[in-house]
Amino acid sequence: MSTAQRTLLVELLTEELPPKALARLGDAFADGLAIGLRTRGLLSQDSVVTPFATPRRLAVSITHVLERAPDAQIRAKVLPVSVALDAAGNPTPPLAKKLAALGFPDLPVSELERAVDGKAEAFFHTYTAPGAQLADALQASLDDTLGKLPIPKVMSYQRPDGETVQFVRPVHGLIALFGDAVVPATAIGLSSGNVTLGHRFLSNGEITISGADAYAQTLETEGKVIASFTARRDAIRAQLLAAAGSDHVVMPDALLDEVTALVEFPAVYACHFEEVFLRVPQECLILTMQTNQKYFALTNKPLADGGRLTNRFLIVSNIATDTPAQIVTGNERVVRPRLADAKFFFEQDKKKPLADRVPLLAHVVYHNKLGSQLARTERLEALAGDIAGMIGGDVAHARRAALLAKADLLTDMVGEFPELQGTMGTYYARNDGEAEDVALACSEHYQPRFAGDALPSTPTGRAVALADKLETLVGIWGIGLQPTGEKDPFALRRHALGIVRMLVEKRLPVMLDELLLAAYTKFTAGVASSEYLEDVAQFMYDRLRGYLRERGYAPNEIEAVLANRPKYIGDVTERLDAVRTFAALPEAEALAAANKRIGNILKKTAPPPDGTINEGRLEEAAEVALFAAFRKVAPIVEEKYNARAYTDALLALAQLRAAVDTFFDDVMVMAENDALRNNRLTLLHNLHTRMNLVADLSKLAA
Repeated sequence: MSTAQRTLLVELLTEELPPKALARLGDAFADGLAIGLRTRGLLSQDSVVTPFATPRRLAVSITHVLERAPDAQIRAKVLPVSVALDAAGNPTPPLAKKLAALGFPDLPVSELERAVDGKAEAFFHTYTAPGAQLADALQASLDDTLGKLPIPKVMSYQRPDGETVQFVRPVHGLIALFGDAVVPATAIGLSSGNVTLGHRFLSNGEITISGADAYAQTLETEGKVIASFTARRDAIRAQLLAAAGSDHVVMPDALLDEVTALVEFPAVYACHFEEVFLRVPQECLILTMQTNQKYFALTNKPLADGGRLTNRFLIVSNIATDTPAQIVTGNERVVRPRLADAKFFFEQDKKKPLADRVPLLAHVVYHNKLGSQLARTERLEALAGDIAGMIGGDVAHARRAALLAKADLLTDMVGEFPELQGTMGTYYARNDGEAEDVALACSEHYQPRFAGDALPSTPTGRAVALADKLETLVGIWGIGLQPTGEKDPFALRRHALGIVRMLVEKRLPVMLDELLLAAYTKFTAGVASSEYLEDVAQFMYDRLRGYLRERGYAPNEIEAVLANRPKYIGDVTERLDAVRTFAALPEAEALAAANKRIGNILKKTAPPPDGTINEGRLEEAAEVALFAAFRKVAPIVEEKYNARAYTDALLALAQLRAAVDTFFDDVMVMAENDALRNNRLTLLHNLHTRMNLVADLSKLAA
C-alpha cells in the first residue's frame, strides 16, 4: 500500500460566475471535496484546505492527501442466528443473500462469529476492507460536491460534442493534480488535465500547472490571476486605502466582496465627477455609485463622524496598466448620467411637499387585511401622539412626524432607491420647513434597523419609532402571521428587539402593557381579540431575555427579575444590577433558600385573604422576633422600591437573615390550631411579598 502524501489540486475553469454567489460557491466547493476525501480516509490531521475562487474558476488545494486510504478492520453483523439457520441448523436463503450482499457469497457458516447481540444471538463477520484509492474517492467526492453546490440559478447549455449539461455557468476545463501527476476524473462532460487559462486580457494562451503546490504562484505570475478570494480582497482593500490618501473610503463589506468577485487581477484608479452634484444628498450619490457602478465613494472623514462626500471616487478595474486614462475617462463618463438622474429626482421631489403626498398613500397597499399605507399612517399618527404623552415628548410634533413618516415612499428618489426611504423623508421635511425633530423622525423612526444600530436621538423620533414597530407587531400578529420557527417574513423579532432596546437603553417610563393596548386600540377592524396581546407580551419578554444575556447578565439573575413580569422594562437593568449586588452578600444564599421555601409553603396552603397579622397570636419567641424585624425592614424596602432605589431595597433585606433562620428552626408553620397556622402563613405571605418586590429571590437559590 502506498503511503505517499502530496498536495491535491482541483480546479473548474468556467465562464464568468455570478459575483454575489462567488465566495459562497468557492467555500462550498472546497469544503465539499475536503469532507468527501476525509470521510473516505484520504486526509490526515495535518491536511490544510485552501479554497480559491475567481470570476472564472472554482478551485481547492488540499495538503497531505494520501494516494490510498489505510485498510480498515470491519466487524459486520450478518443476521440473527434464528434467521440465519433453520430448525435443523442449516443455512437459510436469507443468510446466503446477506453474505452475497456483503461480498462473501461462498463463506461457510463455520467462519462466522456467533455472539450475543442484545437478548438474542447473531452472526458476525470480521474482515479487512481495502482503503479507497484516490482516483475513486476524488470522483465520488467531486460528484457529491457538484450536486450540492449552492447554485442560485442552474444554467443548461450544450457542450461541443452535443451533450446537454447543467451548471451555474458553462465549464471549459477541469484540473485534478496529485503532486505533479494528473488524477483521472470527469465532471460536467470534461476529463481532468493540468491546463488552465489565465486572465482574459492580460495573459496569452493556455497555462500548464506543473504541480499542485505551484498553482497559485503560477496563475499569478504567468496568468495575471490572484486565485485566492481572500488575498484578492485584501489586495483591493490595500489599494483603495492607498489611493484614498487623506480621504476616507466608504467601503461596505458587501460591495468589497462583490467587486472582489468581479476581477481577477485588481487595479484601483481615482476618478472625479462635477462638484455641482454635491448639492444632491450624499446618501443618494453614494448609493447610486455603489449600487449601479460598484464604485467606492470618498469622504473627508468617516461617515460616522459626519464625513462629507468629495467629488473624487475610486474604481476597481480588472485591467492593470500604466496608462489608465481611457479607463478613468470611461468610468467618469458612465457615472455622470447616474448622478444627473439623482439630481433630477431630488429637484423634482422638492417641488411637492411631503404633506401633499400623504393622501396618495391611500393607493399603496400595506396589507390586504390591514388596509392601505394611509390607514396605517393614521394609526401611527394617533399612536405616536399617545406614546409621546407617555414618555414626556411633544405630542404635536410626534403626530406630525408620524403623518409624514411614510410620505417619501411616493417620491421619485425612493422609487429608484428603496434603501433611501426615511433618509429622503428627512431631507424633504427640512426642505418643507418642518421642525428639526419632525424631520429627523422621518428617518429615525426606522431605527434600530439591525443589531447594534443607533437609537432615535429625540423623544419625537422615539415616539414614532415605537409606534411604527408596535403597529407592525400588534397588527401582523393580530391577523395570525406571527413568527413560526425560523420564518419571520415581517421581521417581528427585529421589531420586538427594537422596542426592547428603546425602553431599556433610553429608560423610558412607560409600561409595556400600556403600549400594546394603545397599539391594539388603533385598529378598527381586521385583528383578533385583545386576548392575543398576552402572547405578544410573552414574545417581547423572550426577546428581552436574549437581549439581557447578550449584555452579560447571568440566566438566574435574568429569571429572578423577569419572573414577576415587571411592567416597566425601562428599569430592568437597574433591577439586575441590584440583584447582582445582593447576590454577593453573605446573607444572600440563605435568604434566597428561605424565600424558595416560603414560596413552596404558600403554594400548598394559601393564607387568609385579608393579609392582617394578629400580633396577639404570635406565641413563639422566633415568630415574635421575625415579626419585629419584618415591621422594621418592610417600610424601608417599600420606600426604597417606590423610589426605584432597588439596590438599597434588597440590601435592607439582609437584616432579616438571622430572624428568618431562627423562625424556620424553632417554629412549626403548619400548626394544628387554625388561627395560629393562618397567622403564621399571613406573616410569611407578607414577608414573601416584600422580599420579591424587586425580583424573585428564589431564582437565586442553588
